[in-house]
Amino acid sequence: MVDPLAEVVTLLRPSAPFAKVASAAGPWRARRAETGRPFFCAVVAGATRLTVAGHEPLVLESGDFVLVPAAFDFTVTSLEPPPDGEETAYVFRPDGEIRHGDPDAPPDVRMLIGYCVFASPDARLLVSLLPQLVHVRGEPTLTTLVSLVHAEFRARRPARDVVLARLLDVLLIEALRSAAGHTASPGLVRGLADERLAEAIRRMHEQPSTPWTVAQLAREAAMSRSAFFDRFSRLLGVTPMDYLLGWRMALAKRLLRRDGATVADVAGRVGYGSASAFSVAFTRHVGLPPAQFARRDRSDDPHGALTAVVDSGRMGDAGVAGTSAGRAPTE
Repeated sequence: MVDPLAEVVTLLRPSAPFAKVASAAGPWRARRAETGRPFFCAVVAGATRLTVAGHEPLVLESGDFVLVPAAFDFTVTSLEPPPDGEETAYVFRPDGEIRHGDPDAPPDVRMLIGYCVFASPDARLLVSLLPQLVHVRGEPTLTTLVSLVHAEFRARRPARDVVLARLLDVLLIEALRSAAGHTASPGLVRGLADERLAEAIRRMHEQPSTPWTVAQLAREAAMSRSAFFDRFSRLLGVTPMDYLLGWRMALAKRLLRRDGATVADVAGRVGYGSASAFSVAFTRHVGLPPAQFARRDRSDDPHGALTAVVDSGRMGDAGVAGTSAGRAPTE
């Protein structure tokens, strides 16, 4: 059976190359303006308040995990933040931990914070299929993973960076699949948690070449057309046809990067009856005609590295232990 979430995650090629442990005491505030980088936060002990632009504030407690696949503006504070609205000072402790607020008091909260990397060149398209915010609470597997990551950070044993990279990758994927039964904004995870919608979503992924209509997908879900359309749009945040188009375009881009793939072949494999109809849809969605897109990407990637379905992902400029020249998420 096709697993839609696994397909999207595999195409994203996620990794978590940057992470740090942060703690805080007393009233404190850290505010960040980002450019759409995926951000995560796991509370190891204590509690904190997270406010992400466009969402209600969240009180995060020990064991909670939050993933924002495309973060822009967010603020992390004490439960009772400073009244003036200003950011507070922070220091780096000898063990590498970031300390916000009172540097000498026992910590009120300790967190694992970091940024992810989605190595796929189609990350923006694929992220649009995921929830805008994932909040998981009381999930034993995630709690165990966070404890392992925290222990590895503090132990400083041989091969630490390698172990951390693997643990953080698993932590990210576990958060996405755990979110189905927890609080998540509209997206693929919410849709897959609904048994009827999940049937229709699986059919789209299993048979992208089928000329699906809303009525046919509604029958797969054993629902009326109107009820299916309304529930799908509400839980996934897009209409059934918009979701199908996004998935077909993601597959088409991957296929076009392969040597020997013709526009006509790709058109048939993603549900278009003619190369011309596919070219019009692809150009409207991607901004380039498919033939031009294929030539550009093959020249950019002469060794075909981007065609690999399973890939550990680019590490970018950041090291696992936070040796990037960039700032830590709550630094």
